Amino acid sequence: MNILPGNMRFGAGLSPKRLEDQRLLTGQGLFIDDKPEDGALWLYVLRSPHAHARIVSMDITAARAMPGVEAIYSGADLVADDVGTLPTLPIFKRPDGSAATFPPRRLLAHEIVRYAGESVAAIVANSRSAAQLAAEAIEIIYDVMPAVVDLAAAMQPGAPVVWPAAPDNIVAATSYGDADKVEAAFAAAKHVVSLDLVSQRLMPSALEPRSTIAEVDPKSGRLTLHVQSQTPASTRDILADAILKRPKDSIRVVVGDIGGGFGQKTSLYPEDGIVAYAAVKLGRKIRWRGDRTDDFVGGTHGRDLSSTAEIALDASGRVQAYRVKSIGGTGAYMSGTGVIIPLVLGPFVQTSVYDLQLVHYEIKAVMTHTAPVGAYRGAGRPEAVFIIERLMDAAARQIGMDPRAIRKVNYIKPTQFPYKNAVGQTYDSGAFAHMLDRASELSDWDGFAARKKAANKKGLLYGRGLTSYIEWTGGPGTTEKVSLHATAEGRVILHSGTQAMGQGLQTAYSQLVAESLGIGIDRIDVIQGDTDVIVGMGSVGSRSLFVGGTAAVVSAVDLIAKARDKAANMLEASVEDIEYSGGFLTVVGTDKRVGLFEIARAEKDARLSVDSTGVADGPTWPNGTHICEVEIDPETGITNVVKYTTVDDVGVAVNPVLVTGQVHGGVVQGIGQALYEGVHYDEEGQLLTASYQDYCIPRAGDLPSLFVTLDGSAPCVTNPLGAKGCGESGAIGGPPCIVNGVMDALSSLGITQLNTPLSPLKVWNAIQGAGAPA
Repeated sequence: MNILPGNMRFGAGLSPKRLEDQRLLTGQGLFIDDKPEDGALWLYVLRSPHAHARIVSMDITAARAMPGVEAIYSGADLVADDVGTLPTLPIFKRPDGSAATFPPRRLLAHEIVRYAGESVAAIVANSRSAAQLAAEAIEIIYDVMPAVVDLAAAMQPGAPVVWPAAPDNIVAATSYGDADKVEAAFAAAKHVVSLDLVSQRLMPSALEPRSTIAEVDPKSGRLTLHVQSQTPASTRDILADAILKRPKDSIRVVVGDIGGGFGQKTSLYPEDGIVAYAAVKLGRKIRWRGDRTDDFVGGTHGRDLSSTAEIALDASGRVQAYRVKSIGGTGAYMSGTGVIIPLVLGPFVQTSVYDLQLVHYEIKAVMTHTAPVGAYRGAGRPEAVFIIERLMDAAARQIGMDPRAIRKVNYIKPTQFPYKNAVGQTYDSGAFAHMLDRASELSDWDGFAARKKAANKKGLLYGRGLTSYIEWTGGPGTTEKVSLHATAEGRVILHSGTQAMGQGLQTAYSQLVAESLGIGIDRIDVIQGDTDVIVGMGSVGSRSLFVGGTAAVVSAVDLIAKARDKAANMLEASVEDIEYSGGFLTVVGTDKRVGLFEIARAEKDARLSVDSTGVADGPTWPNGTHICEVEIDPETGITNVVKYTTVDDVGVAVNPVLVTGQVHGGVVQGIGQALYEGVHYDEEGQLLTASYQDYCIPRAGDLPSLFVTLDGSAPCVTNPLGAKGCGESGAIGGPPCIVNGVMDALSSLGITQLNTPLSPLKVWNAIQGAGAPA
């Protein structure tokens, strides 16, 4: 971990207005679709109508002759040109101990299609409409084969096979813990609680659909790819190393404003690769813009985990053992994170905030003829926390305990930190009972009975949900590189490899650098999303501030140190006698001084520059407590969330307003998962929820006021800012909180379990089947 001067200021706790907003709210955002056409050709992707089929033949004769058509590419064309496949991480084993094996994911399907919506041809024309018309003229003969979309059915003998090397469709499997010891604990337990739980497949719903532009410089031959990517540098590396097989420095990836990422835009997509390929092949600027259905059928989905989970408890409610058997859907191909999410990230937090050391987890990653599953806000952690929180509430009800009391009995105590959980992950800090007590007070826990009585008088069912959660943040690395430049014009420029996509990084980083240097925030420029000038891992998920922000502060320290050396020479003094303050370097005890920007003026290119690295000792563990209240109309099954209170531990909140906004957004997505959203395929593999006419997301009128309190009483000790990630917390705490509230409201009818989404029809049917209240 970086060690910073004790007197260093980081701007923590301040909330200047977002610097991005003036530009974004006045139509001055620089999204890909804002770029001028400049004679670019348009690419259109033709997608398979079948979930599983052999491509017998493809006739492009009529399409190629249509007006405006420049080129048509098939999977066979790309194979002939030695275009590579999207990489995966074959680091796991199959149940029989053999190495995991995945079907190669090509930019365009070759010989076999494995899900409805897979790209089979790319048409390049002088307009988008001309390319689309030509696509409709392509004649493809398919030999349609049986498909499987259900996870349990996919593992049954005789099920359609996605990839012959995995004939049981189990692409990888792993386990954690001691099965025999867990079994013995269950045999001796006073209470056993078991639930079958589903975190349904979800559709990331960023405001801006995916789009791409590629062009080749006619003189140098360098390729520039304009793309939406949360990780620009790794996107360039995949394109260079795996797809086009050319030097990294021959490719420049540029990312402008992104209208939402949520994990779906973490890596390179087939459409991005085929646009780049076409640009190189034709020597022309090529652009592709997906519509919403392109994202729904061709983008990665989230979640898709089915579990059977059990806890064994003693008479006091103390959990003696915990076991989970899970099946994680991967879709037909492995995204970069498709196997890691259920097999690694979920288990990291499966015991959450509880001191549960005796565990046994079995997880299988299973392929189906559906779109690939990838990262989506929380990526494995929402699914895991959902399991333990649903069990905690079910156990409290079965034993007859207060849901707060059963949690407090099992919480990790402050004296136990640093705490190593059952799968070897070390929590550095936390105050879980404190968070629960504070949330109880702020939610008016004691006033619930009166509110429930009032709702019952109106004929409504009323319930309260409670969730404690923890999250692992850090992505695959705990270092991040930046460069910082003071210019002769009086500006300070920060180059960062992390990527803004709505989180407010320009504001947060400017705040950190301005406070560290003691200059105005209006003098800071933050540059991201250009691999020619930035390096670093990028914003995988909830790592930007605690790693990237640390790097920004370290760069300010390094810049001051370099400026002191320069000032010592200019002022003919020793470095030890040079004091920095507010943009000036002064010889202590004299009036001799020189400005930071004066020093820059004397440098090469009129810039004083440093390259710096932020280093954290490990991941961060944001956590908190969410409490909600819901009312249900038994005549319609409609659930309304009427009250929602959170207390969230993000360590030191550098900008509380930004953090609060992140929690709001996550909770809304959590409410969507609990009540509204769900991807559905029919038995033949056709996506039935391919537009917002069929896929429901919450609207503003469906949401309550959210009361968010940030509690920094347990700062993170793995980074010098004391900050913990915050971007995914709401999406982790939200779903179980809402579901626990609904199940509490329905408990008087004897209803103990429903799988999400808890749609009005599902809830109404359950009420009708339950009969009168007990």
